[in-house]
Amino acid sequence: MLRKLGLLKTMATAAAICAIMVAGAAPLRAEATVERVLRQGKIVIGISNGAPWGFRGANGEPEGFHPDLIRAAFRSLGVNEVELVVTEFGALIPGLTAQRFDAIAAGLYITPERCQLVAFSDPDLKLADAALVAKGNPKAIHSYAQIAADPKIKFGVGRGSTTAKNAAAAGVPGASMLLFPDIQSNVSALLTGRIDVAAFSAPTVARILSDANVEGIERALPFQGVQENGGERYGYSAIAFRKDDVELRDMYNSRLKILKSDGTLARIMSKNGFSNEEAAPDLTSEQICAGQG
Repeated sequence: MLRKLGLLKTMATAAAICAIMVAGAAPLRAEATVERVLRQGKIVIGISNGAPWGFRGANGEPEGFHPDLIRAAFRSLGVNEVELVVTEFGALIPGLTAQRFDAIAAGLYITPERCQLVAFSDPDLKLADAALVAKGNPKAIHSYAQIAADPKIKFGVGRGSTTAKNAAAAGVPGASMLLFPDIQSNVSALLTGRIDVAAFSAPTVARILSDANVEGIERALPFQGVQENGGERYGYSAIAFRKDDVELRDMYNSRLKILKSDGTLARIMSKNGFSNEEAAPDLTSEQICAGQG
């Protein structure tokens, strides 16, 4: 009898060991970003702290067009907390890749080069370039072509920005560009006379000029940006996610469609200084990345 009990114990122990070995052999799947975001009810976004895109408000909370859009998109999914990570514009994509945040919400334009690095959402705005100059536009600056042709014109633009790439595409040499890490430093250089003209997207220019504390500068009108196929080149802004977070991106896209159809996006645009002129056409990020926009 004792021998039989000992045999049963041995068999039970062996079975337990086998079960542990089998369980240990099964690889543990890492939690996907979308699962963590939904579980925690929180998404972390990277911004460059510049209006109207994404910035830290007076109470420390995220404000601006893209934080408002992310908040509206994810609220119905139980994601009620939006956390900020502020960094220079040129450090946004490296920071996203390094998992410092879950998405970029800073007016990032969809470009072929960036499409290789991040998973863009569908576009939320259609944007053209614009320029700020001193009151009266003393050097009568009205185009990138003019800046390119006159090396005496001191030109400021955001480091890593689409406007910098557009200026280069229009023939402005790199040596003629002063690169700034954010909107504020670029405007400050214009206000203090370090530069003659500063380029941004048109909505950013409108937002800067809406600040009652900003005096002594104006929008250069007209201003001709990059010309292609007989017309102005437009850019498209979007939220950017990591390449391996396509599921999170697709969830956001599904919500973005609803926000477009129910008028929420239009209200967020108006709140942040955008007009119907900036409404994005019915395009996907894949189409724009493929040059179909």
